[in-house]
Amino acid sequence: MSHRTLVGKPAPAITLPNYDGESFTLTPGEKGLPIALFFYPKAGSFGCTKEACQFRNAIAEKDAFKPGKVEVIGISPDSVEKQKAFVEKNKLTYPVLSDSKGEVAKAYNVGKGFFGLADVARVTFIIDGKGTVRETLEGTLNYGAHSKFVTKWLEKTPSRSI
Repeated sequence: MSHRTLVGKPAPAITLPNYDGESFTLTPGEKGLPIALFFYPKAGSFGCTKEACQFRNAIAEKDAFKPGKVEVIGISPDSVEKQKAFVEKNKLTYPVLSDSKGEVAKAYNVGKGFFGLADVARVTFIIDGKGTVRETLEGTLNYGAHSKFVTKWLEKTPSRSI
């Protein structure tokens, strides 16, 4: 099944360890905010670092990403320890979760990436404030497209809770 099959459906709730080892639960729709949920293959790799830093920069620089307007969450199959080093080195300001067993990737129908060589594909989900998946973008090699994709959606959607 493709991640696209979730468009128009409720986004699965998840609980995973954050980069600090603490349990992080996401219940889409609970806070009434849209969510940019992005899966990436490998913390510390060139493309994943660029992608994660683009989201970090968007939060710091773009009005559409200011607190109370959207929740950004990153997920990869890396261990908590690797995620922690990734977050600290890149000064990431949002939750970065460890899906080492691949359970959440499976729940979101995110398969392998980079021609099957990466454990998980680079996929971004936009979930509205009611918890419904509205859009998805897959772009394993095009790491730069993901924050732009979210920015465009946030800017064109007048009521972010819809």
